[in-house]
Amino acid sequence: MTTFIETPRFPTVISFESTGGPRYLTVVVKTGGGDESRDRKWSYPLHQYDAVSGIKTLAQMEELLSFFHVAAGRALGFRYKDFADFKSCAVGDSVAATDQTIGTGDAAEDDYQLIKTYSHGAYSRARIIAKPVAGTTVVSLDDVAQGSGWSVDTATGIITFDSPPGGGVVVKAGYEFDVPCRFETDTLSAAWAEYEALTTTVPITEVRL
Repeated sequence: MTTFIETPRFPTVISFESTGGPRYLTVVVKTGGGDESRDRKWSYPLHQYDAVSGIKTLAQMEELLSFFHVAAGRALGFRYKDFADFKSCAVGDSVAATDQTIGTGDAAEDDYQLIKTYSHGAYSRARIIAKPVAGTTVVSLDDVAQGSGWSVDTATGIITFDSPPGGGVVVKAGYEFDVPCRFETDTLSAAWAEYEALTTTVPITEVRL
């Protein structure tokens, strides 16, 4: 049974001007004296979007309606392009095979999950990339681009080498990627006038795979 639509992805003409981004879940408990404790519930964020701001024409609304029917509301997941964050590098830069370190060879492991690491000063946090865009992934070993000898599963984001990289060899990759998402509603009932005036919402949420 299909639970995820690999293609086509959510209409990019709509997601281009949609709003949204990452959301973490943290429980904050305050004491009577004003102190507080913070309990982070999620190791990874879930991205959330509102597509309504991306609907500028009646044709776009009709395209959204068609896609909503194909996804059957909340039933099926789909690819969503977040124009604020869709590359292994900065959005304005070109993807390179040395963008992201995804592992270190041990002469035995031949599968490596794509990840993207966000850093600020001495702090960093890694994000699993499960939906690379077909034809955009490039790979390097010890910073030497590898034109062959590997493949990428665009449904999982796993790089598989024909032969395991040697011990201590740094494995890097570059890519464009989509966010795995679904609609956060089973009902799409607003009229065109409501979309035009931005008085309704079309919530979309990332799904964990």
